[in-house]
Amino acid sequence: MTDKAIADFWFDPSCPYTWLTSRWLLEVEKVRPVEVRWHLMSLSVLNEGRDDDPEGDSEGYLWVPVRVCAAVLERYGQEALARFYTAMWTAGRGRGQEWPESLHDALAAAGLPRELAEAGASTAHDEAVRASHAEGLGLIGGDHVGTPVVAVTGTGGERVAFFGPVISEVPVGEGAGRLWDGTLLVAGTPAFHELKGQPPAAPRLDPPAPAAGPE
Repeated sequence: MTDKAIADFWFDPSCPYTWLTSRWLLEVEKVRPVEVRWHLMSLSVLNEGRDDDPEGDSEGYLWVPVRVCAAVLERYGQEALARFYTAMWTAGRGRGQEWPESLHDALAAAGLPRELAEAGASTAHDEAVRASHAEGLGLIGGDHVGTPVVAVTGTGGERVAFFGPVISEVPVGEGAGRLWDGTLLVAGTPAFHELKGQPPAAPRLDPPAPAAGPE
């Protein structure tokens, strides 16, 4: 067994709140013995067959980034997917560009071939996306939630899975650690099902400020 807990993170790369949760997990890695692993899920898959698509994506636009992510994962692995996901929200779209144009720049910033962006218009990776999506949702018992899903495997092999947390800004330092501790405590309680806070505020997509050091 590893001496770190493994946080398997299923994400749709187009969701801004999911992006913030991912940045929180990277902050958690700094203050808790946790290693993040990256997996794909899809709002497009989640909303298939629904009379009212909550994303308003009648053209299938949200398939584009997740397909490119799947191509990156297949060809270059987890670490490359993490780099590309970061670049999507910083080097590319973070400069005000929109998908799919910004995906070329994000690939280049992540040290990956720009032509991988062509995967966004192909169905070649859809089966892999669907399988990964099903795996993530299966851990929490169905499609009653969305993105992200986190499954934490502790050092003793115990596993806790949950949706979220949904946050509008990224806690850093010990604040990130406390949210991690509390989330695991609640999600790991037998027969626990749901906890909600205030309605979501607009996501603050700027990088989190570093935690203050000791005086």
